[in-house]
Amino acid sequence: MVIPLLLIYTKGIMFPRFSVTTSEAGVHRPSEIRFSGDSVSSVRDSLPKEHRAHFETLRQEIIDFTKAHGISKDVLTKPDLLREAACKLSTPDLKRLATLLERFEYLLKHKEPSRELFLQEALEYAHERYRLQEQYDAQVELLKQAGILHPKQEQPPERAQRLSSLFRSLVSFGKKQRTDVTLDVEAGETPCITGMDGKEYPVPTMEQIAEQLYRDREKFSAESDQGFRKILLVPFGMSLQTLLGTFENFLLSFQRSHPDFGTHTDSFLYGQSDKLFGGADGGMFPKLVYYPRFFDGKKHGGKTKAQILKEQATSASSFPGWHILLFQPSSAEGQDQDFPKGIALVPRREKKSDSFKIEEGVRDYLAPIRAASLDPHSPHFFKPGLTVEDWLIAFMTHLKETEEPMDNSLDDDGSVASLPGAFFPSLALAPFALWYGDIQQVYLSADDPSFPCRS
Repeated sequence: MVIPLLLIYTKGIMFPRFSVTTSEAGVHRPSEIRFSGDSVSSVRDSLPKEHRAHFETLRQEIIDFTKAHGISKDVLTKPDLLREAACKLSTPDLKRLATLLERFEYLLKHKEPSRELFLQEALEYAHERYRLQEQYDAQVELLKQAGILHPKQEQPPERAQRLSSLFRSLVSFGKKQRTDVTLDVEAGETPCITGMDGKEYPVPTMEQIAEQLYRDREKFSAESDQGFRKILLVPFGMSLQTLLGTFENFLLSFQRSHPDFGTHTDSFLYGQSDKLFGGADGGMFPKLVYYPRFFDGKKHGGKTKAQILKEQATSASSFPGWHILLFQPSSAEGQDQDFPKGIALVPRREKKSDSFKIEEGVRDYLAPIRAASLDPHSPHFFKPGLTVEDWLIAFMTHLKETEEPMDNSLDDDGSVASLPGAFFPSLALAPFALWYGDIQQVYLSADDPSFPCRS
C-alpha cells in the first residue's frame, strides 16, 4: 500500500519532500513532489478555481481524520513515526488514510482531482450510507415497469454508424474466426424519459448520484443522520399529462394483481384531478409554476418547467430532466435494515413528531426556504417543497414496496400531502394530494395556501 506523505497545510508549515510506501517489508521511496515554504493559500491559489473548494474539503478531511485518531501533524512528515502510527490503525482506517493522501497528492500534482479515486470513494460512501446499489436498481426497475423509461432513440447518423461498425465486425467467409467480437443488441442503450420539450433525458447513473451524495455529504449530513436515506428518482422533465396517464396505468396494473385494491373503475383520479393538472405545466402560457418564493399571483418568483429544464441543461451540478430526492423510509421495525421499504408518513397536525415540524399554513413553509436560498451554508439550502411529480413517484414507490397507498385519508397516522413546490398563480392556489380512502381514488387538487397545512 502506498501512502503519499504530504504535510497537512497550516500556515507557515512546509511540505515534506518524500512519500512513504508501507508494506510488509516497510520500504519507502522518494517522491517527485517537492513543495517548500508554500502556505495554504498560495498552494490553493495555484489550483484552477473550480478545484479550490475540493482542496479545502480534502485538507479538512485529513485534519479531522488525524485528530480523531490521535495522529500529530508532525508525524506525517516523519516516515518512521508514520509507519508506527499506521500500524496502530485498523485496516479500514489505514485504507481511508491512504486514500485521502493519495487524492491529495494527485490533486496537487495534476491540478485536478483524481476521477478514479474520487469515484471509488464516492461509491463506497454511498453504498455504506445509503445502500445506493439496491435502491438505484429498485427505482430503475420501477420506472421501467411503469413505462416511464425507454431506450434512447438513435438518430439516423448514429444508427448508420452502429450498423456499419457491426457489419465490419462480422467474420468474412474463409477467414479465421474472430473470438473477440461480442454482439449485444442492448449495448449502448441508455434508459431515458421523453421530456415535455420533446428532448430525451437519460436517467442519472448510479455513479453520478454517488458523486453528488459524496460531494455534498456535509450539506446532507443532518438529514442523513435523521434517517433521510430513501432515494427517489423523479422524472421531472415529463409533462404532467403524460406522467398522470402513466401513473393511472401503473395503478390499474397493480389492481390486476391485487383485486382488493381500488374500486375497479377505469380511472384512479378523482373528480377533475386530471383536468386541473393535465397540461398545466406546458403550452405557451403554463398555468403551473415551480418553486415559488411567495404564494402571490403576481410576485411568486417561481419558474415554469420549461425554464427549469433550460437552466438544468447548462448546470454542471444537476441532473437534466430529473430530481433526486431523499425521504425517510417507513418504520424499519421488522424490515430488512439494509433496504427499508416505503415512505415515512407525515403525521397529522394534532400529533407530535420529532422528525417533522408541522407549520400552521402552507404559506409559512416558504419563509425558511427563502431564507435558506440566500445562505449556501444553511442546512435547508437544498430543500425546495415537493411537487406533484415528486408525490406521484413517491406514491408509486410506497405502493409497490408496502402494497399500501400513501397519504391515506383513512389512516390515523397520516394525512393529506401539501405540495408547496408548485403553485397556480392565476388561481392563487397550491396543490395537495391524498389517497381518498372512502372512494379508493387519488385526489389531486389545489387549495388556498393560507389554510392550515394539510400534512
